[in-house]
Amino acid sequence: MTYLPRAFYDRDTLTVARDLLGCVLVREYGGERLTGRITETEAYIGRCDKACHAYHYKRTRRTETLFARPGTAYLYLIYGMYTCLNLVTEPAGEPAAVLIRGLEPLEGAETMARLRFGRDLDELTATQRKNFLNGPGKLCKGIALDRTLDGHDLLTPPLYVQPRQGEMGAIHCGPRIGVDYAQEAKDFPWRFWADM
Repeated sequence: MTYLPRAFYDRDTLTVARDLLGCVLVREYGGERLTGRITETEAYIGRCDKACHAYHYKRTRRTETLFARPGTAYLYLIYGMYTCLNLVTEPAGEPAAVLIRGLEPLEGAETMARLRFGRDLDELTATQRKNFLNGPGKLCKGIALDRTLDGHDLLTPPLYVQPRQGEMGAIHCGPRIGVDYAQEAKDFPWRFWADM
């Protein structure tokens, strides 16, 4: 198996956020591989970004993982119920990470459908198919991710990222979603998505 090396994550967060597009997120679950091509990301950089949990190097029990070595999974809850997956970037001690916002299912879509909606893939409505893994909480539910994997080394199973597969179209950038509280940082063009 080929994993993205630690050096991939140990770079500028905005570069990593762009370069993750088209890469394959792998979750080994119940003897099966649940995989999806990354279609959308957002960058968060604690030293200057009011939308980052560790803005100005704020260390708490929740944010401690953001200070870990690059290539570490940072998982947290939003609204007390939805898990979000971030991949820690930059050198250890620099709180920065990339939020995975969207996946295109590759392997294990049937299992993902049952995890996400409690029904078989061919029973999904058009709306469910359209909104299958197009949000951070949705994709975490679809590939069975929760906070037990917070701090996981992304160079080992059961959660890792493989190099880009397939052709990609244009890459776009714009403001991040759901960070209106972050004053000027709400307008940073740090969300990236690709035409697949």
